[in-house]
Parts: sequence; structure tokens; C-alpha cells
Amino acid sequence: METYSFAGSQALFRRAAEVIPCGIYGHFSPAPLVPPTSYPFFAVSGKGSHFTDVDGNDFIDYMCAYGPMVLGYNDPVVDEAARKQAEKGDTLMGASPLMVDLAERLVELIPFADWAFFAKNGGDMTTYATMIARAATGRSKIVAIEGGYHGVAAWMQGGGHHGVVPQDTENVVRIPWNHAAAFECVLEEQPGRIAAFISTPYQHLTFADNELPAEGYWQRIRELCDRHGVVLILDDVRAGFRLDLRGSNEYFGFRPDLACYCKAIANGYPISAMVGRGELKSEAAGVFYTGSYWFQAVPMAAALACIDELQRRDAPAYMADYGRRLTDGMKRIADAHGHDLKVTGPPQMPYLRLTDDESTMLHQRLCAECTRRGAYFTSHHNWLVSCAHTDEDLERTLAIVEEAFTVLDEEGGT
Repeated sequence: METYSFAGSQALFRRAAEVIPCGIYGHFSPAPLVPPTSYPFFAVSGKGSHFTDVDGNDFIDYMCAYGPMVLGYNDPVVDEAARKQAEKGDTLMGASPLMVDLAERLVELIPFADWAFFAKNGGDMTTYATMIARAATGRSKIVAIEGGYHGVAAWMQGGGHHGVVPQDTENVVRIPWNHAAAFECVLEEQPGRIAAFISTPYQHLTFADNELPAEGYWQRIRELCDRHGVVLILDDVRAGFRLDLRGSNEYFGFRPDLACYCKAIANGYPISAMVGRGELKSEAAGVFYTGSYWFQAVPMAAALACIDELQRRDAPAYMADYGRRLTDGMKRIADAHGHDLKVTGPPQMPYLRLTDDESTMLHQRLCAECTRRGAYFTSHHNWLVSCAHTDEDLERTLAIVEEAFTVLDEEGGT
């Protein structure tokens, strides 16, 4: 099987490093990709579940642009809706009627939601949610999970990060995941000071096995929030619309007060959303929050088309089935080669790790060998699948995995 080279990506990155901090910053940074010489850094096109890099290499994408691609790159239905709106206008001197349509659609779709609000990034919504919670409660403290990621705002990045000072995080209290008793302790130790509890629906940190909520966990968190007047914020930015179209809280059986969405809402067009309970609507209205491009009509048209397509295709079920077949197939191959491949998290967003080597170097080698052959895997982050992944993709992927394990064995895969 052909192995790819990435001379074009490497050359372009050297140019980028001269004029852009880090060359490529944020979650697309090459830093976690080991070895970086086995990965593309720049993509030029995409179609369905595939993208093509600057060297002309074709990849089956198992990161889905870190989440925004859910129906497939250049999905014809979503792109046609966006194109038709672009012909009329995008950022205009007034809000688009589509904003009302999209808000109504989300309220109709998500059972606990009574209203919706739109911005651009997931972090826009998590920050807005904490502001609403503080306005509604008159309190300052936010309880979050240790290691939990809710955006790049200074209040959430935490100590030790460049540009973050102690005052930025003094009102954020961190507790362990799946530990409702720890939350109860904070509430008892700081009575009347906790405005909100914020968490993803399950624990999906980088460089770590994913952890589902323990039985009764979310119900207990809900009970404690109700008892102490705390706003329960669900960060559904990554998992939203992949586990359940009604929100990941429905998948796990609980009701938040506010929920934040982004990644999969518009198949790559820039928009994020928050939905909330009616009791918080007046408080949300009182918080001034806006952005230069938050009223763009094209992403709203794309979001309406994307949500309809996700519903028509029963997207969560499709992605769950594909994800199970992918990970089951990979585990069988790993077993045949004498390796233990651990899979955690929902099948739509699995995290995989070879347990043979605690240093993770072996797993890094596996992911690199697969990527060099056209199945784009990362070793540090949960993967994602889409409605565009096909049986042909699965067959090709498993063939790549088989060859990658053979290479590891020949090179001494320990």
C-alpha cells in the first residue's frame, strides 16, 4: 500500500511560522501529532468523508475537522441552501428572518428549550451561559470539572496558561468528574455563592480514556442544582447532534437549564447556539452580548438545512452503527496481532488507545502509520464519524489498519 509524503505541508508550515504565531495555532496545531512528519498540516479540498491535502494526498477523515463536518464535506443539500441565501445577502443591515426560523426549529427539536440565541464559537456560548447564570442568581462562583474544556476564554483556561492571571479563575471551582458528592461539598462549604455547574455530557478529555456518567450521576447533579438554586449548564458543543438530535442530555436522561451547541449544527458553516428554559429568558435578554458577524444569514440557512438532513437521515443511529463497526473491526485486527486496543466513549465519537505501552508511543506509531496510508487518525483526541462515511471507507480503513499493525510488528511493536 502506498505511503504518503508531506513535503508540501512541511514547506508551507515553514512559511507560516515566519508570519503567523505558532505557524498553525489552536486545535489544528501540529504539536500533538506524533511524529509531525507523518501528518498533513494544510487541506485544500474535501468531499464526503474525504479531504485532500496540499500534497494531493487523499484521506478518510476520522476527525471530521474536529467536529463541524457531520454530513460530509460539500454536502449538496446544505451547500445549496447556503448558496441560495448568499445570492440574497449574508451580513446585512438587519437581522435575517432565518434567525427566527432557526430559533423556532431548535425550540421545536430540543424538549427543554424555550428560546435560542446565536453566535459563532462554542466558547461564545459557554461564556454567555455563565453570565446568564450570574445575572439570574446574583452569585459569582462557577463549578466545573477538573480538566474540562469549555473554550479559550481566560476564565476557563486556568492557571499556568500564558496570559491568564489568578483573578481570571478565582471564581471557578474545579471538582472531579462523576463525583456528585464533591459538588454537594462545594455547595455546603460555599452556601449561596455558586451560580452555575458547567460540564460536557460525558468526560472526553484529550490524552485520556473517555468516561461516561455513572448511573444516577446527572439526576443527582440536577437534584442538587434545584435544591441550591444553581443553573445547570450543558456544554454540548462537541457531542451535540451526534448522540441525540434532541441534545445529549436526552441521551443520558437529564434536563439542563442552558445548553451550548456548535460543531455539528451547520456542517462547517460558522455558527453556534444556546438554548434555555423560559425562566432564564429575561435574564438572558438583560446580558449585552453580540458580535460583528453573529447575524450572518448564510450559516443560519446552512444550519436549518443541516438539522433537517440530520433528522431525515437519522444521523445519530447511522454514526453509532458505523462507529461500532469501525471500532469492532479494529479491535479484531489488534487482537489478531497480539495487541489490546481499548475503546471508550460513544461509538459516534470513540477514543482509542493501545494499552500495550503506557507511554502511548506505540499508539502514536499506529495512528501515524494509518494516516500515512490515508486513514486520518490522531492519538490524543477522540475520533468522530459522519453520515458520509461509507462501507467502502470502512473496508479501506480496516485494510489500512491491518497493514499498519503488520508494520508495527515488523519494526518491533512494543
